[in-house]
Amino acid sequence: MPSSHVPSDVSSKLTDPSLETGQTVHDTPLYYQGLISIIKPLYRLQVWRRSHKRDNYQQEIDQRFGKQYPPRPVMHGSSYKGVVWCHAVSLGETNTVAPLLDMLLAHGYQIWLTNTTQTGFARGASRFAVEIATGQMSHSYVPVDSPAVIETFLSHVQPIAALFVETELWANILTKLSEHRIPSILVNGRLSLSSFQSYQKIGAVSASMMKNLTLIIAQDSDSAKRFRQLGAHSAQIRVAGSLKWVINTPKSDEETADKKMPLALQKSKLAEEFGTASRPVWVAASTHDGEEAIALAWQQQILSSPALAEALLIIVPRHPERFEAVATLIEKTGLKMARRSDTGVISADTQVYLADSMGEMMTWYALANVAFVGGSLVDVGGHNPVEPASVATPVVMGIYTQSCQNVVDTLSEVGALYQPNNDLYRPITADNSNHQQSTEQPNAMPHKKSSRKRSADDHARLYQQLHNWLSDLPLSIQAGQAGTQMTMQQQAVLVRQFTMIEDAIEQRLTQKPSQEQHLSQERHLSQEQL
Repeated sequence: MPSSHVPSDVSSKLTDPSLETGQTVHDTPLYYQGLISIIKPLYRLQVWRRSHKRDNYQQEIDQRFGKQYPPRPVMHGSSYKGVVWCHAVSLGETNTVAPLLDMLLAHGYQIWLTNTTQTGFARGASRFAVEIATGQMSHSYVPVDSPAVIETFLSHVQPIAALFVETELWANILTKLSEHRIPSILVNGRLSLSSFQSYQKIGAVSASMMKNLTLIIAQDSDSAKRFRQLGAHSAQIRVAGSLKWVINTPKSDEETADKKMPLALQKSKLAEEFGTASRPVWVAASTHDGEEAIALAWQQQILSSPALAEALLIIVPRHPERFEAVATLIEKTGLKMARRSDTGVISADTQVYLADSMGEMMTWYALANVAFVGGSLVDVGGHNPVEPASVATPVVMGIYTQSCQNVVDTLSEVGALYQPNNDLYRPITADNSNHQQSTEQPNAMPHKKSSRKRSADDHARLYQQLHNWLSDLPLSIQAGQAGTQMTMQQQAVLVRQFTMIEDAIEQRLTQKPSQEQHLSQERHLSQEQL
């Protein structure tokens, strides 16, 4: 898939009349509302089964079903601009949108953050712990897509705008926002072919959602085209690039790292701290079930090479609940393991280091000479490779990268990321140049091979690239530096998306008095009905 280019007019003001917050409300189809009514008690049962043993179970139930919420964010000084509701489904979306929320907070907005998954909620709580504690931000689980619950939520939060990250949209929520003339904005919008086909199956529901959205900020032109095909008007859509490019450094690292220190020196000091300065190190990050076994097999192969006999593998499972299962898997291989949760010490004979901790991913990426980014050997969609690229660590990924394909392609073009069968890959060579992939290299694969054979071939290619970079660290450094340069070039996407959001919010604030009065009356009536 070729990389998308950002149009020159992406930062233009949203002046089209169809984007005003007084737009026509498009009702949710009755069959969808009926289906939600049926599913609602079943969903409550699902939440009970999944979460009733957790300490925060009652809190989760209360928030999902509109019984009780945290206090609204506290007004701070004269710079107060109002509360922006942002919904990020899980961990990946929370990490992606975090720099944008930082920018909104810095410009006087307050945030109400919602998540769907337990993992996403935990990440939101840790990433914004200070902002939540000081009252700049409130945090809850997302309300179910039931009109009555949404009314309760909106009445409590009173947002001036609502942001939805990447793909997850709910028809009743968008209808209620439209009724209350609250701008609804899809940020970093992405619509893969498979998601598009799923939305097409519920065409009337999808059309109502597209038309009720105030603004769609798409990552790329392919997504923009699919949003239009679902019913969005061209005037609603802007293409701005992907927020996945924005470097999302954890707050703990921001407080301790010396930002003026050259990146190479930072990496060197980190290697000294962990005792890995003289060892080749690679990380298997954000791994899912099935990927750790492959990574461990690769590590056993790597250790059998005399030049790489001291290589260290760091494994970082995506989900904390899998830490123990992964530890057991490592033990079965016979490889010598150390765990971050035990002593945290990497000794000379440690062959596999299980990073069973949270919030330290950037540390492991910076410590590594090469990074495998997970969710790409199994059909998850791939996790964001920008994080390792931002700290000059070259990347290998499997074929399942539909969640971040544009980013993968762009990094492949400069030789910073290797993916089997990606025709855009241009390898870095010893003379620091970036060459066209030769058709004689084993990257081209016959299409007639069975899926099992293709998978084995892909794994072999990934292992070979991993081995090559670990064996030639100067070459891997060059590839990593190419990734860092590309990452820095892409940072302007944050300002572009922020500007588009603020333009949409400002339009809401400059509505005619008659519109504001009508909105106030509607809210008053809805609160009386509740």
